[in-house]
Amino acid sequence: MITDFVFNSQSVTAGHPDRMCDIVSDALIDAFLRQDPITRITAECALSKNVLFLAARYASDAVVDIPETARNALQKIAYRLQDFNAADCTVVTSLIEQSKSVRETDVSALEDDEMDHITVSHQATVFGYACTHTPDLMPLPIALANALARQLFQARKTGALPYLSPDCTTQAGIEFANGKPKRIHSINLIIGCEDSGAAPTTVQMEEDLRHHVIFPVLANATIQSDNLTKIVINPDGPFMRSGPRAHSGMTGRKGDSDTYGCFARHSGSALSGKSPSRIDRVGVYAARHAAKNIVAAGLADECEVQLSYSIGYAGPVSVLLNTYGTGKLDDGALRKRLLRHFDFRLGAIVRDFNLRRLPELHHGSFYQQLPVFGHFGEQGLALPWENTQQALLLQN
Repeated sequence: MITDFVFNSQSVTAGHPDRMCDIVSDALIDAFLRQDPITRITAECALSKNVLFLAARYASDAVVDIPETARNALQKIAYRLQDFNAADCTVVTSLIEQSKSVRETDVSALEDDEMDHITVSHQATVFGYACTHTPDLMPLPIALANALARQLFQARKTGALPYLSPDCTTQAGIEFANGKPKRIHSINLIIGCEDSGAAPTTVQMEEDLRHHVIFPVLANATIQSDNLTKIVINPDGPFMRSGPRAHSGMTGRKGDSDTYGCFARHSGSALSGKSPSRIDRVGVYAARHAAKNIVAAGLADECEVQLSYSIGYAGPVSVLLNTYGTGKLDDGALRKRLLRHFDFRLGAIVRDFNLRRLPELHHGSFYQQLPVFGHFGEQGLALPWENTQQALLLQN
């Protein structure tokens, strides 16, 4: 087994067209659940130039202006009007309003044995992963790439680097020795500028980015850069065209940066645009929660939890656990502890994480923040699946 290698993960800022579509799709989830927590809804969109195509299927008591909700979400990304005008863009919708009788069951009112009647409506195999690379138990390459993307967006939003486009890409390369992060091998930033006339020189841009983006992120990194770390900015030269005017976007195409940066397996399904009835979203959160608690308990240095669901069943038909030889106990023994202390039934996941009332508890904006801040890790949002309160229970 090769244990010395370099691994790269990439991320994008909120203004990348794919990420914009994720934000819009989840903004609709927030809008519906805020008014009617037992809404059933799926939403996805595609974006190009000044056209947004939005498809949604829902059953709800909520009254939501879907095009206006989409526009409001896009306006917060704050493109210049000549690059993308959220207020005037064409919004094409394909909406299917279903009978309110097919809304979800309020699981908070159910007894525990009644959870067996809340069955999944989609087949899915989902994965959760955790490791000791970072304090929030995420793989270091994607943690660093995501942190750089967030810092880029903040540097533009606060006015520190006003010439930045909302659409930038980051990549972090980590050198591993004996399977552990050893050093930062490289940082690669693809930076868009909104106005060629206002763009600084290459030398000034590099200095700006080091001061306002790279150094603040590295200050909180678990390992530091060194004299051999390669910091590359726009290797193909100035990048003046970005965002929807340059390339299109679609919901669910950034699954690598949504999850583990390809360092670990993920289901491949989109996370955004799905209400808590969809096991291919909430099951991912449950699997991450389980894996993180195993590692937080000190029972393994890394852990992958796999859950397989079939239509018509309340819980997974298969639960697998793999610690890749780092477990303090046999994987079979750890799996037994997992099944003893975690409930992977759909209804239980929705109940235990309070998934239907998170938009209301966060002033109407929760799910739409996940594509920007990250579905995993502790980056300012109180994510219920990131808590490690069950780590102590797993000791027995």
